[in-house]
Amino acid sequence: MGLFSKKEAAPATGESVPVAVPTMTNAAIAAVYYGTPQGGDLYDFVRVRSNLVLFGMLDVAGRHEENAGIVSAAQQTFRQAGAQLFAEEDVNEAEAMIELSLRLNRSVMEAANGVRSCPAFVGCYNETIGTLTYSNAGHTPALLRDQSGEVTRMPATGLPFGLFSHVTHDAVTAALPPGAALALVSRGVTEGRCNDEESSEFGLERVEEILKAANISSAEQLATTILAGVEHFMCVPPALNDVTALVLLREG
Repeated sequence: MGLFSKKEAAPATGESVPVAVPTMTNAAIAAVYYGTPQGGDLYDFVRVRSNLVLFGMLDVAGRHEENAGIVSAAQQTFRQAGAQLFAEEDVNEAEAMIELSLRLNRSVMEAANGVRSCPAFVGCYNETIGTLTYSNAGHTPALLRDQSGEVTRMPATGLPFGLFSHVTHDAVTAALPPGAALALVSRGVTEGRCNDEESSEFGLERVEEILKAANISSAEQLATTILAGVEHFMCVPPALNDVTALVLLREG
């Protein structure tokens, strides 16, 4: 099937750096991608404090041959600035997320030497209290399934990175009760078609249906189930766009 879910960040370009997925307390996080990267997708994870795990999914516009330097710069900022901003014991996670979004935006523009659209979702999970503080910069909404099976969308809180140098992004905090699952997919998932430009897209609604119906045993299993669904819908294996699913699961 061509799915890859090693405990490493996706090698979106030859310049991105693999990283081990953090082991978490009463939670798990995993990402699965399909085949060979085609565009500018990047996902990454970093533990920034003993109880905080930072993760993100970015989609730099363009083919991976032309945006390697931008992806690499964004990943470096994500890791270094994220570790710095969330390091303080009394950190205000929302303020740190707003500042991280600002730095990521500037990093993309500087590396691109101008405008380059980069939708992104960046979240910080607090293992102690089970909360997620996030910024959605024009990315596909994340989906949060609670313990009852209801799904809530987490829409954009600002424009994609890389468009305006002084744009700001709101940070939102959401609770993940025991048994909750957060699913985040790349644009290549929602825009999947059945080998026909006139056919309908897979869409976020079908991801919601999978999330509602899934018997979740692990974060990796749910991410794999989502990508299996889009592969089946497309009739042929995805080949033109990056296809990635990331799942954060709080154990019940």
